[in-house]
Amino acid sequence: MKDFKGKLFVFSAPSGSGKTTIVRHLLKQERFNLAFSISATSREPRGFEKDGEDYYFISLRDFKDKIKEDAFLEWEEVYRDNFYGTLKTEVERNWAQKKHVIFDIDVAGGLRIKKKFPENTLSVFIKPPSIDELKIRLKKRSTESEDKINMRIAKASVELATAPQFDQIIKNYDLDVALKEAEALMSDYLELNK
Repeated sequence: MKDFKGKLFVFSAPSGSGKTTIVRHLLKQERFNLAFSISATSREPRGFEKDGEDYYFISLRDFKDKIKEDAFLEWEEVYRDNFYGTLKTEVERNWAQKKHVIFDIDVAGGLRIKKKFPENTLSVFIKPPSIDELKIRLKKRSTESEDKINMRIAKASVELATAPQFDQIIKNYDLDVALKEAEALMSDYLELNK
């Protein structure tokens, strides 16, 4: 990963906190010169998800092979036999295009990226209004079984405890306010206001 070393923007949160909505909004802001880091996963696509756009969907066997090959910047077995990770080639691809990279990533993965690139990473934790609100949001998605939702809620409690390890915390009680806060953090970190 030589030549252009852009900034890395890590957005992490429990599932249903609104991080994907915030990241998509930021990607539309041309002044930030962002590219999305597409994560790899061993899970099946949900709903209208597209390979190479939402995720790189790869088989469990291929994912484990890539771990052995040291092809990932970070990876995590989020749920049993359900792996997620960031391929090194993904950051290299975006930096080759002279873009800053934004991640919509689980908490453990976000903290690993911050640890690997402490000098040029801004890590942001998106905090939901409450666990009850998270459950409501996850149910509204209608993409997962009650068991999966309960697994995500149990994991959310653990993830919320990691919030202080991030550089910044945005409380997503009101989406418009959260979007403005995210934009302000990006502008400050990129020194666009100077």
